[in-house]
Amino acid sequence: MGRTDAERLLEAAEALYYARGIRAVGIDEVRTAAGVSLKRIYQLYPSKEHLVAAYLDARDERWRGWLADHVARHGGSPRERMLAVFDWLGLWFAEPDFRGCAFVNAFGEMGGSAPLVLAAVRRHKELFREYLLGLARDLDVPDPTGVGEHLLLLAEGAMTAAAVLPEPRAAQQAQRAAAALLDAATAGEPPRSVEAAV
Repeated sequence: MGRTDAERLLEAAEALYYARGIRAVGIDEVRTAAGVSLKRIYQLYPSKEHLVAAYLDARDERWRGWLADHVARHGGSPRERMLAVFDWLGLWFAEPDFRGCAFVNAFGEMGGSAPLVLAAVRRHKELFREYLLGLARDLDVPDPTGVGEHLLLLAEGAMTAAAVLPEPRAAQQAQRAAAALLDAATAGEPPRSVEAAV
């Protein structure tokens, strides 16, 4: 069974917007890449903002699925599952088409002026946060929520460093800091500084 018009549009939008930026790519380019008429695009997505938000929602579902699958396959104990998040980030950062976090990129380009895009970005970040907090709740530590929040900041920081600097070791550095934080939390001690961990 062939792909639907919506699937072709979202695939084309993701490839173009992620590689080149949202503002740099016009609807006509997406239409041509998807092989869908302009009329059909606007039947499915009344504006570019609707199309961008839909592309982000589709990417979010796939991105989180890849992450959860990797963690499930490579993590055994709760600690190993948490650290496997950073292994997966390292694999993602090493992909040749890596251009940073699509959601941060979209927020930087449109977030302040596009409510649908802002909502999609916030939805993704909240779902990622909830995933990490879920992993943290399985840890044997006094404050799993606090640990999960700290690990979220490490992961988000690694994404930015890998994209902007670029820093190919960002995931490994963040993982070492995460391991030090987990060691301290398990021992019931305040975490060491990130500088000491890396």
